Amino acid sequence: QVQLVESGGGLVQAGGSLRLSCAASGLPFSVYAMGWFRQAPGKEREFVAAINWNGGSTYYADSVKGRFTISRDNAKNTVYLQMNSLKPEDTAVYYCAAAQRAQIINGGGYYFTNRREYDYWGQGTQVTVSS
Repeated sequence: QVQLVESGGGLVQAGGSLRLSCAASGLPFSVYAMGWFRQAPGKEREFVAAINWNGGSTYYADSVKGRFTISRDNAKNTVYLQMNSLKPEDTAVYYCAAAQRAQIINGGGYYFTNRREYDYWGQGTQVTVSS
């Protein structure tokens, strides 16, 4: 069966960095688009970043643009989220997600940022940023 396993979360001070990893199995990873979402206590799960099947296209939420970088290694079936200049408002459970499509944008220029547009999910990893 499909498994997405996140790692790399933890406690960090504001201004610090963390690198999240998501190891995938049971799916054709190299042809699937991947995404990261996050959910803070009492809030909806929100889009963070997405990457297409070969890493040639990425997209970010405005709140993390310029600070976070999504990447993937298809040989290792792993997607990463490098998070720099972390802020207390980045505190959340971070989830890895896989979509049964290769691209992160459709022909009309719409980016797939809705959680319902992703088919498989990991269990999440906690990121806590202290001020």
